[in-house]
Order: sequence, then C-alpha cells, then structure tokens
Amino acid sequence: MGKLWGGRFTKQTNHLVDEYTASIGFDQALAEEDIQGSLAHVTMLGKCGIVPQEDVETIKAGLQTVLDKIRRGEIEFSVADEDIHMNVEKNLIAEIGPVGGKLHTGRSRNDQVATDMHLYLRKRVVELAGMLHELQKSLIGQARDNLDTIIPGYTHLQRAQPILFAHHLMAYVSMFQRDIERLMDSYKRINVLPLGAGALAGTTFPIDRHFVAEQLQFDRVYENSLDAVSDRDFIVEFLSHASIIMMHLSRLSEELVLWSSTEFNFIELDDAFCTGSSIMPQKKNPDVPELVRGKTGRVYGNLMGLLTVLKSLPLAYNKDMQEDKEGMFDTVATLEGALQLFAPMIATMKVNKSRMREAVNQDFSNATDIADFLVGKGLPFRQAHEVIGKTVLYCIQQGKYLLDLTMEEFQQFSPLFDDTIYEVLRPETVVNARNVYGGTATDQVAEAIKRGEVLLSMTEQWLAEHV
Repeated sequence: MGKLWGGRFTKQTNHLVDEYTASIGFDQALAEEDIQGSLAHVTMLGKCGIVPQEDVETIKAGLQTVLDKIRRGEIEFSVADEDIHMNVEKNLIAEIGPVGGKLHTGRSRNDQVATDMHLYLRKRVVELAGMLHELQKSLIGQARDNLDTIIPGYTHLQRAQPILFAHHLMAYVSMFQRDIERLMDSYKRINVLPLGAGALAGTTFPIDRHFVAEQLQFDRVYENSLDAVSDRDFIVEFLSHASIIMMHLSRLSEELVLWSSTEFNFIELDDAFCTGSSIMPQKKNPDVPELVRGKTGRVYGNLMGLLTVLKSLPLAYNKDMQEDKEGMFDTVATLEGALQLFAPMIATMKVNKSRMREAVNQDFSNATDIADFLVGKGLPFRQAHEVIGKTVLYCIQQGKYLLDLTMEEFQQFSPLFDDTIYEVLRPETVVNARNVYGGTATDQVAEAIKRGEVLLSMTEQWLAEHV
C-alpha cells in the first residue's frame, strides 16, 4: 500500500527523505494518546452524523485492537508511514478494512499531533508533581528528625552563622513547593483542546469540538484554529519549569556531594545510591547527585533548542515543529529518573550530628551575636563590628575560638563584655535568637515543618483530583 497522502505525487519518496523526515522513531511514545484522541474524535463523528454509527463502532473496536497489539509489542512501526498517526491509521485499515479511512474525517495531523502532546504532557505534569511531593515528604521527614541538629550556615561557601540542619532542608521544601505550584498552574494551559482546528483553518464538517473536549476531559478548546495548531507555548513552559526543577535538584546535589566528602563528613548516602571505584577499593562515590547535576545541562539545552526552533516560524504549522518532541520526551525521562531516585536517597541519608556540631564549635559563625550583644549594651553597630573584627583576628592569631577566650581577653577589646557573653555565644543560643517568622530558631522551624505538612495535604488533594 502506498502512502495515505500519495495521490498528488507521481514519484515515490526517496528513502533517505523518508528516514530523515520520519518521526516514528520517537513519536511512537504518543501511541496511547493518539488512540485516546482518535476514540473521542470518532465518537464525535458518530454523534454529529458525519460517520454512520455502525462504522463508528467498527472503528472504535479496531482502534482498541491496535492499542492492545501496541501494548503487547506486536506492531512493528514503519518509517515509510512517517509518524505515529499514519502508523496507527495504516494498522487500523489493515484490521477493519477501508472503513478505517473514515477516522481522519474532519481533522488533520496538525491538530491531531497537538492534541497528542497536550494529552501526554497533561499526564506527565501530574506525575512529576507527585514525585516532587514525595521528595518533599523525605525532606520534611529528615527535618523533623534533625530539629536539634546545628550546622554551619554558609555564604560564599564560607561559614556565616549557625543554623538548624532542619532549617536548611526546609529551604528545599520551599523551592520544590514553588516547582509544584508552577506545574499546577501550567496544567491550565496544557488542558486546552486543539482538535477540530484542522490543518490551520478549521473544517467544513459540522463537528462538535466541545463534545470532544468533554470526552477527553479538557477544560476548554482553543479559540483560534491557527493558534491551536502552531502553539507550542505549553511545551516551552513545561521545559522552563523542568529547567528550574533541575536547577533546584542540582543545587541540592552539589551540597550532598560536598557534605558526603571526607572534608565535610556531614552526611553519608546509603550504599544503594552510591558506586565504587574500579581501582580504589576505599571509594564510595555519590554518583546519583553528580549525574543529576550533570543532566541539568541537557534539560537546559532542550529548552533553548525549542525556543530556537520556534523563534522565526510563520503561522501555522511547519515541519520544523517536528523538533518539539524529542526534547520534551528527553526532559520528562530525565526529570522522572532524577526524582524517582532523590526521594528515597534523601529518606535513607544518615546525618552525622556530632560532626556538624564539631564544625559549629570550630568557627567564628557566632561573631555576629557578639556585635548584637554590644549593640544591646549601647555601642553603635559600626563600632561593635570593628570590636568583633579585632576580637576574631586576635583569636586567629592565638589559635583560639570565641568561646575559648577568658573574660580578661574579652574585656581588652571592650569593657562592655560580662559573663553573659558565654551564654550568648552558645550555638543553641545563637540559633534560637533568630526567633522571627522564617528564621532558624527551633520553634520557628517546628512551625515551618507544620506548614510544610499542610502543603503536603493540599498537594495530595490536587493530585487526587487530577490523576
């Protein structure tokens, strides 16, 4: 059988053109969505009296047979049939005969492929939000277990002020919450039906687009047929959100790599998420976070790739737009792979509390609190800042830390010092002094964990409504 569109042509397509322009090598991933859309479309054709009901039932049964065969791996997709749409239709006709050719009445591959991608991304966005939710649960679980664990807080990767390790973990809970909310918001623009726009101008058949939207559970239909077939904003938006998610995962990955090094020794990742060396038997390598950090670049690349494809395209459909799929599929696979590993990796992570405490005791991250102490005694902050700078310099020269100084040593820098400074400088005191909303004090972090658990419940409700 020749090509389904071959009537206009007098020559066979060069086999190299077939291979170069075919998309079946990757868009076969849309098989389920393609048949899902076709079932709704043919049901509408019957409802509107465009195709006899008897033929509609035959086509629907045939589509189900084709779907079952695809699921069982019994269909060999053909490059000669170009894409998933033509491959499905060719197999449908082989199953039920020429009546299968009526399926394409009132639609084009242009609005068909757009519908497939809307269906595909709609499902994946919900799945990814669910995976982020699981990662948040792991982070909150670790935060709950580490409300008494103090760690150096850093700026410029230099020790700045002591904070609760739980506070640090909850920062990522907040990041991933924004990611979930972005995915939730994008769902509104993904859940729009392009089918019925035809190639670009609509169709002469009296179709009912809103009926198809109801069948496929779309919230609305595209208002403009040109926009319907040429819009890829929803994919660009997804790739943008995915890039931000990967950026957040990469930042956390970097910290996990640092923290698990001998130099930090703050955490130990479970053996199930690490690998060894082929030559150095003592090695335990944090390959999962390293690879997630590395794969972030390919997700960024997919976003830039699609933006570049779309930047100069005239309306409506152009073959360039075939390049919209591989990056989308790759990003979904990359993100799903990372998130599937991250939640259990965080949940099983061992925290070296004693080493974290040792690090806090051996730095000057409590220096700001001395300045605040002196300000409380009436010294202007700028003068207090200078006093503490000289005090820290003295400690460095003497090989001491602030809590090692005697009262005599303190008072050589300011007579305002008294014995209460030793309590002020205790890491627990320093942490709990930041008792403001969003701060690192134990009470504030405990409340933040409660708020995080409320957000988990809200996400669970959204997921239940959109699965």
